[in-house]
Amino acid sequence: MYLRETMPMRYSKFRMESSKPMETPLASNWRKEDATSREVVEATMYRKLVGSLMYLVNTRPDMCYAVNQLSQVMVRPTKLYWKAAKHVLRYLRGTTQFGLWYRRTEGVKLQGFTNLDWVGSPFDMKRISGGIFSIGSIVVSWYSRKQRSVALILGCNSSSM
Repeated sequence: MYLRETMPMRYSKFRMESSKPMETPLASNWRKEDATSREVVEATMYRKLVGSLMYLVNTRPDMCYAVNQLSQVMVRPTKLYWKAAKHVLRYLRGTTQFGLWYRRTEGVKLQGFTNLDWVGSPFDMKRISGGIFSIGSIVVSWYSRKQRSVALILGCNSSSM
């Protein structure tokens, strides 16, 4: 409900009133660089856009990974990240009916869910883990972290075991 009411303002703010909806928060090959992808864009507008998306993550956990990736370049955003951020806005245009609805419940139950990407980034082979924790119907914590270092796995001889 909130998203349907506030998104028209966000689209006009970023000049995307007539944009077409997308089916995914980020394209699978979004980091593929072209000649213009390293150009630096205006950081203030980029921060406003990513800040708006960070606010929406509370009711749209499907955007957590995309917003996490976009928030890593807040100081010097490039055209590549600006295009990806606009892609997320286009995704929101097509999925306004999605989202979490927080309501009051009698039973208070702590729940947690985690996930781990064992393959990790194709660039640095670091895995990404994430989790979300809730009390009742309210999310109280979530995280998405990239592994700090890569472990070297040495072969094992079965006869030595």
